[in-house]
Formats: sequence, C-alpha cells, structure tokens
Amino acid sequence: MLAPKRVKRRKTHKGKMRGKAYRGSRVSFGEYGLQSTEAGWITNRQIESARVAITRHVKRSGKVWIRIFPDKPVTKKPAETRMGKGKGNPEQWVAVVKPGRMMFELEGVTAETARRAMQLASFKLPVRTQFVVRESQL
Repeated sequence: MLAPKRVKRRKTHKGKMRGKAYRGSRVSFGEYGLQSTEAGWITNRQIESARVAITRHVKRSGKVWIRIFPDKPVTKKPAETRMGKGKGNPEQWVAVVKPGRMMFELEGVTAETARRAMQLASFKLPVRTQFVVRESQL
C-alpha cells in the first residue's frame, strides 16, 4: 500500500475540494491517461486495486505511471465511543483529487487495450473519470 514515510503533522483538517486541478492535468509521461472529472478522496487501497487492474489487463507489457499519492491522513474514532475526548487516530491515507487531475498514465499498448485497462481501473475508483489520449507535439 502507498503511504508516506513520514509526515510533518500526524492529524490534519478535512479541508475543501473546491476548484479544478490545473497542475497535473495533462498526459505528461505516457500516451494514454485516466483523468478525474469530479472531486473526491481516493484511498491507498483504491489506488492499488486500480493499478493491479491495469497491469493485469495489459499483461505487464506496457508501462504504468501513478500520478497521485495518498499523503493525507483520515482519522476515525472507535466504534461505540462517546462524543468528545479528542480527535480519533489515523486510520487510512487518501489522495485529494480535483476535476481535471490525471491519475494514471499508460504507454506501450494499443489504444483499445489502454481504453479497456483504464475502464477496468475506473470501476475501482470512487470518482467519475474520462479516458484521455496525448495530443501530438507538432
């Protein structure tokens, strides 16, 4: 699972997911990409299962880039605990994704294979996505 080695603060605020992603919104490394069209939190488990879905479908022939990293801790209080007594302990790590963010990239496979692999990955994710092809550099 993806998780940061160390963080500056153990517990963080929830934060807002307003606006669009301008940075990290283009296909920069591969030929094809999976782009988010809505905001949301993506857990480290969801990222890993999407990665496994892509690599299984391409049969380890192409190269995959993961463009998001879960660096935000999400806390949770134990079950059947009374209110108060402070914030809960960190339970999982999430990546904050805004509309337009490129989440996965792929190269070295055909367009049909890449589209199907990205579709299988999108089934594992909690946000709506779109398949993007890199514009040719003229």
